[in-house]
Amino acid sequence: MMDKPGGMTSRDVVNRVQRWFPRRTKIGHTGTLDPLATGVLVLCVGRATKFVERVQNMGKTYRTRLLLGATSDTDDADGAVTPVPDAPVPTPEQIRTLLPTFVGRIEQVPPAYSALKVGGVRAHALARGGKEVTLAARPVDVYSVTLIGYEWPSLDLEIECGKGTYVRSIGRDLGAGLGCGALVQSLRRTRVGPFTAEQGIGVDVPAEVGRGRLLPVSMLEAR
Repeated sequence: MMDKPGGMTSRDVVNRVQRWFPRRTKIGHTGTLDPLATGVLVLCVGRATKFVERVQNMGKTYRTRLLLGATSDTDDADGAVTPVPDAPVPTPEQIRTLLPTFVGRIEQVPPAYSALKVGGVRAHALARGGKEVTLAARPVDVYSVTLIGYEWPSLDLEIECGKGTYVRSIGRDLGAGLGCGALVQSLRRTRVGPFTAEQGIGVDVPAEVGRGRLLPVSMLEAR
């Protein structure tokens, strides 16, 4: 179980970990994290790859810091950031009042810069090519959105959610609802099912250390 660093794609992490094992060892990750994001990335190795979908369906917990008063074409700090002129400064009570609207089975429009496919092409590839990308809203499950801290323009949230939920979309839509705009400044996945960030290892550990930290397949077989 990896603690993904920022600046790497999930595929980058898989490529790094493949060096720890013999050639042709099957390795699959269980849910894409954006390059900006850090935290829990569960990798399934060998016969455990048949459980990839099971892990993908597990609940997840995120900690995020939103930057209010600005928007981004990618809905996070890695994109082209545009300040919102004369952005209103919401009160903590206004934020707390709006947060419950993002909890439950909600309809969410994914970010244009995402790995979803449009006509067989990744949406982010179309967007980077200057094409207009329109993605349909889809249902996702959000179990809780908790206000952790707020000091304008920074807003810290903890989000518990199900498969396919985009924290960037929650940030974007929350900013729109508050009238000030928002984007994800930092994002950390702290839990996937029973797997927590404290259990994770870095990509730069020696191969023997990485191999020695493999968890038993029985953790997934019992679920």
